[in-house]
Amino acid sequence: MGDRDKILAKVQELEEKKKQISLGGGPKAIEKQHQAGKLTARERIDKFYDPDTFMEIDMFADCLGREFGMAGKSIPGDGIVIGHGLVEGRPVAAFFADYTSMAGTFGEMHGRKMNKIIEFAINKKMPVIGVNDCAGARLQENMGPLSQYGRLFYLNSIGSGVVPQISLLHGYVAGGQAYSPGLMDFLFMVKDMGYTFIAGPPLVKAMLSEDISADELGGYKVHSTTSGVCHVVAEDEMDSFTKCRKLLSYLPSSNLDMPPYDDTGDPADRVSEKIYDIIPADRWRPYDMKKIIKEIVDNGEFFEIHKDYFKEMVICFARLGGHSVGIVANNPMFRGGVITTQAAEKAARFKIFCDAFNIPIINLIDTPAYLIGSQQEKLGIIYRGAKLLYATSCATVPQISVYIGKAYAGGYLTMGSKDFDVDLVYAWPTADLGLVGPKGTVNVLFRKEITAAGEAAKAKGEDPAKAEEEERARREKEFADTYMSVYYPAKLQHIDDIIDPKETRPILIKSLEQLANKVKELPWRKHGNIPL
Repeated sequence: MGDRDKILAKVQELEEKKKQISLGGGPKAIEKQHQAGKLTARERIDKFYDPDTFMEIDMFADCLGREFGMAGKSIPGDGIVIGHGLVEGRPVAAFFADYTSMAGTFGEMHGRKMNKIIEFAINKKMPVIGVNDCAGARLQENMGPLSQYGRLFYLNSIGSGVVPQISLLHGYVAGGQAYSPGLMDFLFMVKDMGYTFIAGPPLVKAMLSEDISADELGGYKVHSTTSGVCHVVAEDEMDSFTKCRKLLSYLPSSNLDMPPYDDTGDPADRVSEKIYDIIPADRWRPYDMKKIIKEIVDNGEFFEIHKDYFKEMVICFARLGGHSVGIVANNPMFRGGVITTQAAEKAARFKIFCDAFNIPIINLIDTPAYLIGSQQEKLGIIYRGAKLLYATSCATVPQISVYIGKAYAGGYLTMGSKDFDVDLVYAWPTADLGLVGPKGTVNVLFRKEITAAGEAAKAKGEDPAKAEEEERARREKEFADTYMSVYYPAKLQHIDDIIDPKETRPILIKSLEQLANKVKELPWRKHGNIPL
Protein backbone atom coordinates (compact mmCIF):
# COMPACT_ATOMS: atom_id res chain seq x y z
CA MET A 1 0.00 0.00 0.00
CA GLY A 2 1.47 3.35 -1.08
CA ASP A 3 1.54 6.56 0.94
CA ARG A 4 -1.55 7.94 -0.82
CA ASP A 5 -3.55 4.81 -0.04
CA LYS A 6 -2.44 4.91 3.58
CA ILE A 7 -3.54 8.52 3.87
CA LEU A 8 -6.87 7.80 2.19
CA ALA A 9 -7.41 4.92 4.61
CA LYS A 10 -6.89 7.29 7.54
CA VAL A 11 -9.28 9.78 5.96
CA GLN A 12 -11.87 7.03 5.58
CA GLU A 13 -11.36 6.06 9.21
CA LEU A 14 -11.90 9.70 10.18
CA GLU A 15 -15.13 9.89 8.21
CA GLU A 16 -16.40 6.69 9.77
CA LYS A 17 -15.63 7.94 13.28
CA LYS A 18 -17.42 11.24 12.61
CA LYS A 19 -20.40 9.39 11.20
CA GLN A 20 -20.59 7.19 14.27
CA ILE A 21 -20.27 10.10 16.69
CA SER A 22 -22.92 12.06 14.78
CA LEU A 23 -25.42 9.31 15.62
CA GLY A 24 -25.12 10.24 19.29
CA GLY A 25 -26.73 7.54 21.37
CA GLY A 26 -27.58 5.52 18.27
CA PRO A 27 -30.65 4.85 16.10
CA LYS A 28 -32.82 3.55 18.97
CA ALA A 29 -32.11 6.59 21.13
CA ILE A 30 -32.79 8.89 18.17
CA GLU A 31 -36.10 7.16 17.53
CA LYS A 32 -37.02 7.54 21.19
CA GLN A 33 -36.21 11.28 20.98
CA HIS A 34 -38.50 11.60 17.95
CA GLN A 35 -41.27 9.67 19.68
CA ALA A 36 -41.08 12.22 22.48
CA GLY A 37 -41.76 14.90 19.84
CA LYS A 38 -38.26 16.35 20.05
CA LEU A 39 -35.48 16.99 17.54
CA THR A 40 -31.98 15.66 18.10
CA ALA A 41 -29.09 18.02 18.83
CA ARG A 42 -27.81 17.87 15.25
CA GLU A 43 -31.27 18.34 13.79
CA ARG A 44 -31.61 21.42 15.96
CA ILE A 45 -28.31 22.74 14.59
CA ASP A 46 -29.61 22.38 11.03
CA LYS A 47 -32.82 24.24 11.93
CA PHE A 48 -31.11 27.08 13.76
CA TYR A 49 -28.06 28.01 11.68
CA ASP A 50 -27.76 29.32 8.14
CA PRO A 51 -27.31 26.26 5.86
CA ASP A 52 -23.84 24.68 5.79
CA THR A 53 -22.24 27.26 8.10
CA PHE A 54 -21.96 25.38 11.41
CA MET A 55 -18.42 24.36 12.40
CA GLU A 56 -18.21 21.85 15.23
CA ILE A 57 -15.57 21.91 17.96
CA ASP A 58 -14.44 18.99 20.15
CA MET A 59 -16.46 16.38 18.30
CA PHE A 60 -14.17 13.61 19.57
CA ALA A 61 -14.43 14.49 23.26
CA ASP A 62 -15.60 11.56 25.39
CA CYS A 63 -16.53 10.96 29.00
CA LEU A 64 -13.93 10.84 31.77
CA GLY A 65 -15.90 8.61 34.12
CA ARG A 66 -13.84 5.96 35.90
CA GLU A 67 -16.04 4.79 38.76
CA PHE A 68 -19.56 3.48 39.37
CA GLY A 69 -19.52 1.40 36.21
CA MET A 70 -18.29 4.22 33.98
CA ALA A 71 -14.76 2.88 33.38
CA GLY A 72 -14.25 2.32 29.67
CA LYS A 73 -17.72 3.64 28.83
CA SER A 74 -17.98 5.78 25.70
CA ILE A 75 -20.51 8.63 25.40
CA PRO A 76 -20.23 10.19 21.90
CA GLY A 77 -19.39 13.88 22.29
CA ASP A 78 -20.13 13.38 26.00
CA GLY A 79 -23.74 14.34 25.40
CA ILE A 80 -23.22 17.79 23.91
CA VAL A 81 -22.42 19.39 20.55
CA ILE A 82 -20.61 22.75 20.49
CA GLY A 83 -19.47 25.03 17.71
CA HIS A 84 -20.15 28.22 15.79
CA GLY A 85 -21.77 29.27 12.55
CA LEU A 86 -23.75 32.05 10.91
CA VAL A 87 -27.22 33.31 11.79
CA GLU A 88 -28.48 35.74 9.15
CA GLY A 89 -24.86 36.03 8.07
CA ARG A 90 -23.45 36.89 11.52
CA PRO A 91 -21.23 34.61 13.67
CA VAL A 92 -22.99 32.97 16.62
CA ALA A 93 -21.57 30.35 19.01
CA ALA A 94 -23.76 27.69 20.59
CA PHE A 95 -24.00 24.45 22.54
CA PHE A 96 -26.69 21.82 21.99
CA ALA A 97 -27.30 19.22 24.67
CA ASP A 98 -27.65 15.73 23.17
CA TYR A 99 -30.32 13.85 25.09
CA THR A 100 -29.74 10.72 23.01
CA SER A 101 -26.32 10.31 24.65
CA MET A 102 -26.85 9.25 28.26
CA ALA A 103 -29.79 11.67 28.53
CA GLY A 104 -27.47 14.63 27.92
CA THR A 105 -26.23 14.39 31.50
CA PHE A 106 -23.68 16.96 32.61
CA GLY A 107 -20.37 15.17 33.06
CA GLU A 108 -16.92 16.70 33.42
CA MET A 109 -16.08 16.65 29.71
CA HIS A 110 -19.62 17.77 28.87
CA GLY A 111 -19.08 20.76 31.14
CA ARG A 112 -15.64 21.47 29.73
CA LYS A 113 -17.10 21.61 26.22
CA MET A 114 -19.94 23.91 27.28
CA ASN A 115 -17.54 26.23 29.07
CA LYS A 116 -15.11 26.17 26.15
CA ILE A 117 -17.68 27.50 23.69
CA ILE A 118 -18.91 30.18 26.11
CA GLU A 119 -15.35 31.36 26.68
CA PHE A 120 -14.77 31.22 22.91
CA ALA A 121 -17.81 33.46 22.36
CA ILE A 122 -16.65 35.96 24.97
CA ASN A 123 -13.14 36.14 23.54
CA LYS A 124 -14.27 36.29 19.90
CA LYS A 125 -17.06 38.76 20.66
CA MET A 126 -20.06 36.84 19.37
CA PRO A 127 -23.42 35.88 20.92
CA VAL A 128 -23.71 32.48 22.59
CA ILE A 129 -26.85 30.34 22.49
CA GLY A 130 -27.50 27.36 24.75
CA VAL A 131 -30.06 24.77 23.66
CA ASN A 132 -30.83 22.76 26.77
CA ASP A 133 -32.22 19.22 26.96
CA CYS A 134 -30.52 17.55 29.90
CA ALA A 135 -31.31 15.07 32.66
CA GLY A 136 -29.04 16.89 35.11
CA ALA A 137 -25.65 16.21 36.66
CA ARG A 138 -23.92 12.90 35.97
CA LEU A 139 -23.64 11.69 39.55
CA GLN A 140 -21.13 8.97 38.68
CA GLU A 141 -18.48 11.64 38.08
CA ASN A 142 -18.99 13.50 41.37
CA MET A 143 -16.48 16.40 41.62
CA GLY A 144 -15.99 16.69 37.86
CA PRO A 145 -19.46 18.05 37.10
CA LEU A 146 -19.47 20.13 40.29
CA SER A 147 -16.25 21.88 39.31
CA GLN A 148 -17.51 22.54 35.77
CA TYR A 149 -20.75 23.97 37.16
CA GLY A 150 -18.65 26.48 39.05
CA ARG A 151 -16.73 27.40 35.91
CA LEU A 152 -19.99 27.66 33.96
CA PHE A 153 -21.51 30.11 36.42
CA TYR A 154 -18.28 32.11 36.45
CA LEU A 155 -18.21 32.43 32.65
CA ASN A 156 -21.90 33.32 32.45
CA SER A 157 -21.24 36.05 35.01
CA ILE A 158 -18.11 37.62 33.54
CA GLY A 159 -19.61 37.39 30.05
CA SER A 160 -22.67 39.34 31.17
CA GLY A 161 -22.80 42.64 29.33
CA VAL A 162 -19.96 41.53 27.03
CA VAL A 163 -21.84 39.29 24.58
CA PRO A 164 -25.55 38.42 24.39
CA GLN A 165 -26.32 35.10 26.11
CA ILE A 166 -29.57 33.34 25.27
CA SER A 167 -30.82 30.06 26.72
CA LEU A 168 -33.41 27.91 24.93
CA LEU A 169 -35.15 25.24 26.99
CA HIS A 170 -36.16 22.43 24.66
CA GLY A 171 -36.16 19.93 27.48
CA TYR A 172 -35.30 19.76 31.18
CA VAL A 173 -32.71 21.86 33.00
CA ALA A 174 -32.69 20.87 36.65
CA GLY A 175 -30.55 21.12 39.75
CA GLY A 176 -27.51 23.35 39.90
CA GLN A 177 -27.35 23.67 36.14
CA ALA A 178 -30.61 25.65 36.22
CA TYR A 179 -28.64 28.65 37.49
CA SER A 180 -26.82 28.96 34.16
CA PRO A 181 -29.96 29.98 32.19
CA GLY A 182 -30.77 32.24 35.14
CA LEU A 183 -27.47 34.05 34.62
CA MET A 184 -27.99 34.49 30.89
CA ASP A 185 -29.76 37.48 29.33
CA PHE A 186 -32.86 35.80 27.94
CA LEU A 187 -34.51 32.44 28.56
CA PHE A 188 -36.89 30.85 26.04
CA MET A 189 -39.15 27.93 26.95
CA VAL A 190 -40.96 25.63 24.52
CA LYS A 191 -44.52 24.94 25.64
CA ASP A 192 -44.97 21.58 27.35
CA MET A 193 -41.36 20.66 26.52
CA GLY A 194 -39.10 23.05 28.43
CA TYR A 195 -38.89 22.74 32.23
CA THR A 196 -36.54 24.13 34.83
CA PHE A 197 -36.26 23.90 38.61
CA ILE A 198 -33.48 23.51 41.16
CA ALA A 199 -35.14 20.33 42.42
CA GLY A 200 -37.63 18.19 40.52
CA PRO A 201 -40.98 16.84 41.75
CA PRO A 202 -39.58 13.55 43.19
CA LEU A 203 -37.02 15.34 45.35
CA VAL A 204 -39.51 18.00 46.41
CA LYS A 205 -41.92 15.27 47.49
CA ALA A 206 -39.22 13.32 49.32
CA MET A 207 -37.83 16.33 51.18
CA LEU A 208 -40.94 18.46 51.71
CA SER A 209 -43.83 16.03 51.27
CA GLU A 210 -45.17 18.35 48.58
CA ASP A 211 -46.89 16.51 45.77
CA ILE A 212 -46.52 18.67 42.67
CA SER A 213 -46.29 18.13 38.91
CA ALA A 214 -43.43 19.25 36.67
CA ASP A 215 -45.77 21.77 35.01
CA GLU A 216 -46.77 23.31 38.34
CA LEU A 217 -43.21 23.38 39.64
CA GLY A 218 -41.22 24.51 36.62
CA GLY A 219 -43.30 24.62 33.43
CA TYR A 220 -43.59 27.54 31.03
CA LYS A 221 -46.79 28.91 32.60
CA VAL A 222 -45.38 29.39 36.09
CA HIS A 223 -42.10 30.80 34.79
CA SER A 224 -43.62 33.17 32.22
CA THR A 225 -46.36 34.58 34.46
CA THR A 226 -45.35 34.20 38.10
CA SER A 227 -41.61 33.71 38.64
CA GLY A 228 -40.41 35.80 35.69
CA VAL A 229 -37.69 33.24 34.87
CA CYS A 230 -38.97 32.81 31.30
CA HIS A 231 -38.73 35.79 28.95
CA VAL A 232 -40.16 34.29 25.76
CA VAL A 233 -42.57 31.37 25.27
CA ALA A 234 -42.36 29.34 22.05
CA GLU A 235 -45.10 27.17 20.58
CA ASP A 236 -42.67 24.49 19.40
CA GLU A 237 -38.99 23.98 18.61
CA MET A 238 -39.12 25.74 15.24
CA ASP A 239 -40.92 28.70 16.78
CA SER A 240 -38.19 28.87 19.42
CA PHE A 241 -35.46 29.04 16.78
CA THR A 242 -37.40 31.57 14.69
CA LYS A 243 -37.95 33.83 17.70
CA CYS A 244 -34.33 33.49 18.80
CA ARG A 245 -33.11 34.50 15.33
CA LYS A 246 -35.52 37.44 15.43
CA LEU A 247 -34.22 38.57 18.81
CA LEU A 248 -30.63 38.35 17.57
CA SER A 249 -31.53 40.63 14.65
CA TYR A 250 -32.02 43.49 17.11
CA LEU A 251 -28.80 42.86 19.06
CA PRO A 252 -25.14 43.66 18.40
CA SER A 253 -22.64 40.82 18.42
CA SER A 254 -20.95 42.28 21.49
CA ASN A 255 -20.73 45.37 23.65
CA LEU A 256 -18.08 46.74 21.25
CA ASP A 257 -20.53 46.86 18.34
CA MET A 258 -23.61 48.85 17.45
CA PRO A 259 -26.89 47.02 16.81
CA PRO A 260 -27.41 46.00 13.17
CA TYR A 261 -29.24 48.44 10.90
CA ASP A 262 -32.12 47.16 8.77
CA ASP A 263 -33.80 49.21 6.07
CA THR A 264 -37.41 48.33 6.85
CA GLY A 265 -38.90 50.48 4.11
CA ASP A 266 -41.13 52.35 6.56
CA PRO A 267 -40.81 56.12 5.84
CA ALA A 268 -39.10 58.05 8.64
CA ASP A 269 -41.53 60.94 8.19
CA ARG A 270 -44.65 58.78 8.47
CA VAL A 271 -47.27 60.21 10.83
CA SER A 272 -50.20 58.38 12.38
CA GLU A 273 -53.57 59.96 13.04
CA LYS A 274 -54.79 56.58 14.32
CA ILE A 275 -53.18 57.53 17.61
CA TYR A 276 -55.99 60.05 18.17
CA ASP A 277 -58.43 57.13 18.33
CA ILE A 278 -56.33 55.13 20.81
CA ILE A 279 -55.54 57.62 23.56
CA PRO A 280 -58.65 58.57 25.64
CA ALA A 281 -59.40 62.11 26.73
CA ASP A 282 -60.12 60.85 30.25
CA ARG A 283 -56.76 60.28 31.94
CA TRP A 284 -58.16 57.40 34.03
CA ARG A 285 -59.73 55.44 31.20
CA PRO A 286 -57.66 52.36 30.27
CA TYR A 287 -56.18 51.82 26.80
CA ASP A 288 -53.63 49.44 25.32
CA MET A 289 -50.15 51.01 25.11
CA LYS A 290 -49.12 48.29 22.64
CA LYS A 291 -51.41 49.93 20.07
CA ILE A 292 -49.47 53.18 20.51
CA ILE A 293 -46.16 51.33 20.09
CA LYS A 294 -47.44 49.65 16.93
CA GLU A 295 -48.25 53.02 15.36
CA ILE A 296 -44.83 54.47 16.18
CA VAL A 297 -42.31 51.75 15.30
CA ASP A 298 -41.21 50.53 11.87
CA ASN A 299 -43.95 48.54 10.15
CA GLY A 300 -45.74 48.12 13.47
CA GLU A 301 -43.35 45.30 14.44
CA PHE A 302 -41.88 44.80 17.90
CA PHE A 303 -40.39 41.88 19.82
CA GLU A 304 -41.85 41.75 23.31
CA ILE A 305 -39.95 40.40 26.31
CA HIS A 306 -41.80 39.08 29.40
CA LYS A 307 -45.10 39.40 27.54
CA ASP A 308 -47.20 37.72 30.24
CA TYR A 309 -45.25 38.85 33.30
CA PHE A 310 -46.73 41.85 35.17
CA LYS A 311 -48.42 43.31 32.13
CA GLU A 312 -48.66 46.82 33.56
CA MET A 313 -45.15 47.28 32.15
CA VAL A 314 -44.28 46.61 28.49
CA ILE A 315 -40.69 46.02 27.40
CA CYS A 316 -39.77 45.25 23.80
CA PHE A 317 -37.27 45.66 21.01
CA ALA A 318 -38.29 47.47 17.85
CA ARG A 319 -36.86 49.64 15.09
CA LEU A 320 -37.18 53.34 14.43
CA GLY A 321 -35.84 54.41 11.05
CA GLY A 322 -34.18 51.00 10.73
CA HIS A 323 -32.25 51.32 14.01
CA SER A 324 -32.79 49.05 17.02
CA VAL A 325 -34.34 50.57 20.12
CA GLY A 326 -35.50 49.23 23.45
CA ILE A 327 -38.94 50.46 24.50
CA VAL A 328 -40.07 50.68 28.13
CA ALA A 329 -43.72 51.63 28.53
CA ASN A 330 -46.46 51.65 31.12
CA ASN A 331 -49.66 49.93 30.01
CA PRO A 332 -52.82 51.48 31.52
CA MET A 333 -54.78 48.46 30.28
CA PHE A 334 -53.46 46.57 33.32
CA ARG A 335 -53.70 48.00 36.86
CA GLY A 336 -53.88 51.45 35.33
CA GLY A 337 -50.18 51.29 34.46
CA VAL A 338 -49.12 51.43 38.12
CA ILE A 339 -45.51 50.42 38.86
CA THR A 340 -45.31 47.31 41.04
CA THR A 341 -42.14 45.79 42.50
CA GLN A 342 -42.00 43.15 39.77
CA ALA A 343 -42.78 45.65 36.99
CA ALA A 344 -39.96 47.88 38.22
CA GLU A 345 -37.50 44.97 38.19
CA LYS A 346 -38.71 43.90 34.76
CA ALA A 347 -38.07 47.37 33.31
CA ALA A 348 -34.79 47.88 35.20
CA ARG A 349 -33.21 44.66 33.95
CA PHE A 350 -34.24 45.50 30.38
CA LYS A 351 -32.80 49.01 30.58
CA ILE A 352 -29.52 47.66 31.95
CA PHE A 353 -29.32 45.16 29.09
CA CYS A 354 -30.01 47.85 26.47
CA ASP A 355 -27.40 50.12 28.01
CA ALA A 356 -24.81 47.33 28.03
CA PHE A 357 -25.31 46.67 24.32
CA ASN A 358 -25.59 50.20 22.92
CA ILE A 359 -29.33 50.07 22.27
CA PRO A 360 -31.10 53.46 22.70
CA ILE A 361 -34.00 53.51 25.16
CA ILE A 362 -37.44 54.99 24.48
CA ASN A 363 -39.70 55.57 27.52
CA LEU A 364 -43.45 55.86 26.88
CA ILE A 365 -45.02 57.06 30.11
CA ASP A 366 -48.51 56.86 31.53
CA THR A 367 -48.51 55.79 35.19
CA PRO A 368 -50.14 57.02 38.39
CA ALA A 369 -46.95 56.13 40.32
CA TYR A 370 -45.60 53.21 42.34
CA LEU A 371 -48.23 50.95 43.88
CA ILE A 372 -48.65 51.59 47.61
CA GLY A 373 -49.91 49.37 50.41
CA SER A 374 -48.78 46.75 52.88
CA GLN A 375 -48.39 43.99 50.28
CA GLN A 376 -45.96 46.04 48.22
CA GLU A 377 -44.03 47.09 51.31
CA LYS A 378 -43.66 43.44 52.33
CA LEU A 379 -42.41 42.65 48.84
CA GLY A 380 -39.68 45.25 49.33
CA ILE A 381 -40.82 47.97 46.97
CA ILE A 382 -38.44 50.46 48.56
CA TYR A 383 -35.33 48.62 47.41
CA ARG A 384 -36.77 46.53 44.58
CA GLY A 385 -38.62 49.48 43.10
CA ALA A 386 -35.42 51.49 43.39
CA LYS A 387 -33.80 49.23 40.77
CA LEU A 388 -35.64 51.15 38.06
CA LEU A 389 -34.44 54.45 39.51
CA TYR A 390 -30.91 53.03 39.40
CA ALA A 391 -31.17 51.70 35.85
CA THR A 392 -32.62 54.92 34.47
CA SER A 393 -29.92 56.96 36.19
CA CYS A 394 -26.95 54.90 35.03
CA ALA A 395 -27.86 54.45 31.37
CA THR A 396 -25.34 56.11 29.07
CA VAL A 397 -27.04 55.29 25.75
CA PRO A 398 -29.40 57.82 24.15
CA GLN A 399 -32.57 57.92 26.23
CA ILE A 400 -35.77 59.68 25.16
CA SER A 401 -39.00 59.99 27.13
CA VAL A 402 -42.52 60.74 25.94
CA TYR A 403 -45.13 61.60 28.56
CA ILE A 404 -48.46 60.45 27.16
CA GLY A 405 -50.94 60.58 30.03
CA LYS A 406 -50.73 60.75 33.81
CA ALA A 407 -47.34 60.72 35.49
CA TYR A 408 -47.19 61.44 39.17
CA ALA A 409 -44.57 61.23 41.92
CA GLY A 410 -42.07 58.38 41.55
CA GLY A 411 -43.77 57.27 38.35
CA TYR A 412 -43.00 60.61 36.73
CA LEU A 413 -39.37 60.37 37.83
CA THR A 414 -38.33 56.75 37.54
CA MET A 415 -39.55 56.18 33.98
CA GLY A 416 -37.23 58.91 32.72
CA SER A 417 -37.54 62.59 33.65
CA LYS A 418 -35.04 65.38 32.89
CA ASP A 419 -33.80 65.02 36.47
CA PHE A 420 -32.29 61.64 35.50
CA ASP A 421 -30.26 63.23 32.70
CA VAL A 422 -32.57 61.82 30.04
CA ASP A 423 -31.47 63.39 26.77
CA LEU A 424 -34.80 64.56 25.40
CA VAL A 425 -38.19 64.68 27.11
CA TYR A 426 -41.35 65.20 25.10
CA ALA A 427 -44.98 65.29 26.14
CA TRP A 428 -48.30 65.02 24.39
CA PRO A 429 -50.90 67.69 25.18
CA THR A 430 -52.82 64.89 26.93
CA ALA A 431 -50.09 64.52 29.56
CA ASP A 432 -50.92 65.19 33.19
CA LEU A 433 -47.84 65.68 35.39
CA GLY A 434 -47.28 66.47 39.02
CA LEU A 435 -46.07 65.51 42.48
CA VAL A 436 -49.41 63.91 43.40
CA GLY A 437 -52.70 63.50 41.54
CA PRO A 438 -55.15 66.43 41.83
CA LYS A 439 -57.50 64.59 44.20
CA GLY A 440 -54.79 63.85 46.77
CA THR A 441 -53.33 67.32 46.47
CA VAL A 442 -56.63 69.19 46.87
CA ASN A 443 -57.62 67.12 49.91
CA VAL A 444 -54.49 68.40 51.67
CA LEU A 445 -54.03 71.95 50.34
CA PHE A 446 -57.69 72.96 50.45
CA ARG A 447 -58.92 70.90 53.37
CA LYS A 448 -60.04 73.97 55.32
CA GLU A 449 -61.87 75.48 52.35
CA ILE A 450 -63.70 72.23 51.63
CA THR A 451 -64.73 71.89 55.29
CA ALA A 452 -65.85 75.54 55.34
CA ALA A 453 -68.08 74.96 52.30
CA GLY A 454 -69.79 72.11 54.14
CA GLU A 455 -70.28 74.16 57.29
CA ALA A 456 -71.73 77.06 55.28
CA ALA A 457 -74.19 74.73 53.56
CA LYS A 458 -75.20 73.21 56.90
CA ALA A 459 -75.91 76.67 58.30
CA LYS A 460 -78.25 77.30 55.36
CA GLY A 461 -80.01 74.00 55.93
CA GLU A 462 -78.44 72.48 52.82
CA ASP A 463 -76.60 69.15 52.39
CA PRO A 464 -73.04 69.67 53.74
CA ALA A 465 -71.66 66.52 52.06
CA LYS A 466 -72.88 67.66 48.67
CA ALA A 467 -71.42 71.11 49.20
CA GLU A 468 -68.05 69.68 50.19
CA GLU A 469 -68.03 67.42 47.13
CA GLU A 470 -68.85 70.34 44.83
CA GLU A 471 -66.13 72.48 46.40
CA ARG A 472 -63.66 69.62 46.13
CA ALA A 473 -64.52 69.07 42.45
CA ARG A 474 -64.18 72.79 41.71
CA ARG A 475 -60.81 72.96 43.44
CA GLU A 476 -59.61 69.79 41.67
CA LYS A 477 -60.48 71.18 38.24
CA GLU A 478 -58.91 74.52 39.05
CA PHE A 479 -55.74 72.89 40.34
CA ALA A 480 -55.51 70.44 37.45
CA ASP A 481 -56.06 73.11 34.80
CA THR A 482 -53.41 75.34 36.33
CA TYR A 483 -50.71 73.07 37.75
CA MET A 484 -51.22 69.59 36.28
CA SER A 485 -51.49 70.77 32.69
CA VAL A 486 -48.41 69.84 30.68
CA TYR A 487 -47.78 73.51 29.92
CA TYR A 488 -46.91 74.20 33.55
CA PRO A 489 -43.88 71.81 33.75
CA ALA A 490 -42.92 72.87 30.22
CA LYS A 491 -42.81 76.49 31.41
CA LEU A 492 -40.40 75.35 34.14
CA GLN A 493 -38.18 73.52 31.58
CA HIS A 494 -39.05 70.02 32.78
CA ILE A 495 -40.29 69.23 29.25
CA ASP A 496 -38.23 69.91 26.12
CA ASP A 497 -41.22 70.13 23.81
CA ILE A 498 -44.94 69.41 23.65
CA ILE A 499 -45.67 67.51 20.46
CA ASP A 500 -48.60 66.45 18.31
CA PRO A 501 -49.13 62.74 19.07
CA LYS A 502 -49.33 61.86 15.37
CA GLU A 503 -45.79 63.20 14.86
CA THR A 504 -44.20 61.07 17.59
CA ARG A 505 -42.53 58.66 15.17
CA PRO A 506 -40.71 61.22 12.97
CA ILE A 507 -39.71 63.25 16.03
CA LEU A 508 -38.21 60.19 17.75
CA ILE A 509 -36.31 59.19 14.60
CA LYS A 510 -34.87 62.69 14.13
CA SER A 511 -33.94 62.79 17.81
CA LEU A 512 -32.14 59.44 17.63
CA GLU A 513 -30.20 60.60 14.58
CA GLN A 514 -29.05 63.70 16.43
CA LEU A 515 -28.08 61.67 19.50
CA ALA A 516 -26.14 59.07 17.50
CA ASN A 517 -22.75 60.37 18.62
CA LYS A 518 -23.68 60.78 22.27
CA VAL A 519 -20.85 60.19 24.75
CA LYS A 520 -21.65 60.13 28.45
CA GLU A 521 -19.07 59.24 31.07
CA LEU A 522 -20.12 58.40 34.59
CA PRO A 523 -17.84 59.10 37.59
CA TRP A 524 -15.11 56.47 37.85
CA ARG A 525 -15.98 53.53 40.05
CA LYS A 526 -15.16 49.88 40.19
CA HIS A 527 -18.89 49.17 39.98
CA GLY A 528 -22.10 50.44 41.46
CA ASN A 529 -24.23 48.71 44.07
CA ILE A 530 -27.68 48.23 42.55
CA PRO A 531 -30.36 47.57 45.20
CA LEU A 532 -30.62 43.78 45.38
